[in-house]
Amino acid sequence: MLHLIYYRPRIPGNSGAAIRLSACTGTLLHLVDPFFDMDDTKLKRAGLDYHDLAHVHVHETFAEACAEVPGSIYAFTGHASLSYQSVSYRDGDGLLFGPEPTGLPEEIMNDPVVKARVRIPMTPRRRSLNLTISASIGLYEALRQLGYPGLV
Repeated sequence: MLHLIYYRPRIPGNSGAAIRLSACTGTLLHLVDPFFDMDDTKLKRAGLDYHDLAHVHVHETFAEACAEVPGSIYAFTGHASLSYQSVSYRDGDGLLFGPEPTGLPEEIMNDPVVKARVRIPMTPRRRSLNLTISASIGLYEALRQLGYPGLV
């Protein structure tokens, strides 16, 4: 099983979409210290009726989330030269994404549990893609490499 880690997400709709992504891919979603109510209407609307089908763990700290990821953790950021496609993903790996609109703070990307920083190519001088769009791109590359386990 792969792990998606959202570090301090701020937009409930993005986390709702991640819940739906988790349900559709069999991925475990870790939300680290979300700054919104988990009963938020936008969160529920974006997740549609997938909330009961998803595997979601809410953590107070980044360290708590990392303790549940048995594999390597890759930090997705615009501040990297390594392409997300260059990584050889393995079962149990975690894909780490930062809050909207700031991205991951340096202290998190420098944490020893982070194996590498990776980026999704974009046109120059653009800040970022949407959080869950980025997570989907990274996750589906990892799933492709693993042969889409459990997916039809």
